[in-house]
Amino acid sequence: MRYEPLPASLYKKNRQKFMAQMKPKSIAVFNSNDIYPVSADSTLPFAQHRDIFYLTGVDQEESILLLFPDAPDPNNREILFLKETNDHIKVWEGEKLTKEKATELTGIKNVHWLQDFDALLKKLAFQAENIYINTNEHYRASTEVETREDRFIKKAKALFPGHQFERSNPILQRLRSVKEPEEIAQIQKACNITEAGFRRVLDKVRPGMKEYELEAEFAHEFLRRGSRGFAYTPIIATGPNANVLHYIQNDAEIKDGDLILLDVGAEYGNWSSDMTRCVPANGKFSPRQKEVYEAVLRVKDAAAKMLKPGVIWAEYQDKVGRIMERELIKLGLLTEEDIKNENPDWPAYKKYFMHGTSHHMGLDTHDYGILEEPMQAGMVFTVEPGIYIPEEGIGVRIEDDYVIQEEGEPVNLMKNIPITVEEIEALMAKRQ
Repeated sequence: MRYEPLPASLYKKNRQKFMAQMKPKSIAVFNSNDIYPVSADSTLPFAQHRDIFYLTGVDQEESILLLFPDAPDPNNREILFLKETNDHIKVWEGEKLTKEKATELTGIKNVHWLQDFDALLKKLAFQAENIYINTNEHYRASTEVETREDRFIKKAKALFPGHQFERSNPILQRLRSVKEPEEIAQIQKACNITEAGFRRVLDKVRPGMKEYELEAEFAHEFLRRGSRGFAYTPIIATGPNANVLHYIQNDAEIKDGDLILLDVGAEYGNWSSDMTRCVPANGKFSPRQKEVYEAVLRVKDAAAKMLKPGVIWAEYQDKVGRIMERELIKLGLLTEEDIKNENPDWPAYKKYFMHGTSHHMGLDTHDYGILEEPMQAGMVFTVEPGIYIPEEGIGVRIEDDYVIQEEGEPVNLMKNIPITVEEIEALMAKRQ
């Protein structure tokens, strides 16, 4: 295992929090992700479903968690099902979890092989009235493939038509959005790895390189520090490419005078980081690049100070937009008349800053969290304002990750990553 696993006590606590929200006489089932095929015998690398990982720490395919807090037999209140390993699998794929190692990792004492699942589920289902199923209800979700969860839901509804089916996701949206200290520590490790990657890139970047060469430098540093790589598809956007919000081709040549937008984050132990910085290809910001960059940085710093318990995301976003207006006026991009005559449904500032300022972050880069509900201490949010000026070939976004505190300003998990014009230029001046 590349990463240091968190203690079983965390996953036990997470399960207890979830079960405390279940209706009486209920079962909940959580499935691992599939290993997705490419073609022939090729597959994509396995990535664990974050919900079963959150509840168990198991990072292995074909695993199932069953929770039944009111089970008549106390041994059946938490059951983990694993793919049974054998000598053939050991030779071709490597070690899989044994029952003993699974108990040590998860704190679950009742561990079965996967072939026992159907019979045991049938037995326990008839002792319950409700079955919690785990659908993907994230506000950004758009799923076109059928998952193991989807197949289980179809099967369960066919087998147990007399049961009431409940949704796990609303519970998980709230639980996962507030991080325990151990989770924040993992996110901090991911942020620290991202910092190392950024510092490496500052030393390597030159006009004439391809964007993907910088992507490779990040990957090199991430992998050598125990990360499995990028938490999300990286954006390495030079010059006008930075005006494409989700630019991921990363194949253009970096030209002298370009400003390069780097939206990159490392994962660590399935937890994400999410950073954006902009660096000058030749090591020196032009006056206009500096002017725009520092305007975005002022908005980011002002926005971060607003992240406090009780804040509603939509109201926060509106306030950030009003701060951005002032900066856009100073940059000569908007006038007071533009703001006076704006469409309330699409404020004038959105011509140059069209996306949201913050999103939840954690096991998923765009993590669980209900934006309509007040922010809470322990939530981790990005802060990532941007100004995009296609006519000038400049796109600037700056992003850090923050933990909301009970009192005072949030903690910046990326506080050690160079961010000011002066810091970036000074480090690039030392390039070999």
